[in-house]
Amino acid sequence: MFGIPIEDIAWLAGAIVAGGLVTGTLAGMFGIGGGGIIVPVLYEVFRVLGVPEEVRMQLCVGTSIAIIVPTNIRSYLTHRAHGAVLVDVVRAWAVPAVLGVATGSLIAAFAPGKVLTIAYVVVAMIIAVKLLAGGDAWRLADDLPHGIGNRIYGYGIGLAASLMGISGGSVSNMILTLHGKSIHNAVATSAGLGVPVTIVGMIGYMLAGLPQQSMMPAFSIGFVSFVGVALMAPVSSLIAPLGARLAHAMPKRNLEIVFGLFLLAASLRFLVSLIY
Repeated sequence: MFGIPIEDIAWLAGAIVAGGLVTGTLAGMFGIGGGGIIVPVLYEVFRVLGVPEEVRMQLCVGTSIAIIVPTNIRSYLTHRAHGAVLVDVVRAWAVPAVLGVATGSLIAAFAPGKVLTIAYVVVAMIIAVKLLAGGDAWRLADDLPHGIGNRIYGYGIGLAASLMGISGGSVSNMILTLHGKSIHNAVATSAGLGVPVTIVGMIGYMLAGLPQQSMMPAFSIGFVSFVGVALMAPVSSLIAPLGARLAHAMPKRNLEIVFGLFLLAASLRFLVSLIY
């Protein structure tokens, strides 16, 4: 680390700050954690710092989830102040989502990096198409199912979050809007659910990476680098309330289109990385 040229250090620091700004804005606007931005930024940082390739992606995903924790908390508090959070949905999904995160943490710790990338591309593409082409016309039901069906949704959100290094907001947004919830309620509720999802995900990745602790950079616990958290989390969490205020100021359809374009761009970027 000490042999890295000054210009490389400056570039990496700038990338981390920029990533934190974008992450915070996205978290506030869309109720998501911004893992699609964080993971590639951290991947480059850890590459330059010499983290072995066999654990680099896992370290990026675990650190991404840890960074998202304070950002999600601030985003959720801002949305709650607007009265947009569907508290009953958060309560129904919280426990199943935590179980899904625990499952995903174990799977992701040992899965090849390409598996995580493919999962992101497929899910993001589906959500983007729904938002851009469907709008209110795409509807599975007028309300969420009751009982086991609703708990399965929660479990799936937690599993996807853990596999993709995100807070699960992208998936929960789609499920909620497909079941008659407005995009503003969906974004706010996703931010609320993201709080327990990311906290448990962070703990899961810390534990899953302990057997490879000797391969981790300094100030890491398992697959979570607290240097990465310390550099990016303050920036992203400070900017999250601004993103939340922007979301509530935008018309519903505009918010759907912007969210869809973001997911489409992120999935195309990862698709290119698979080909090349």
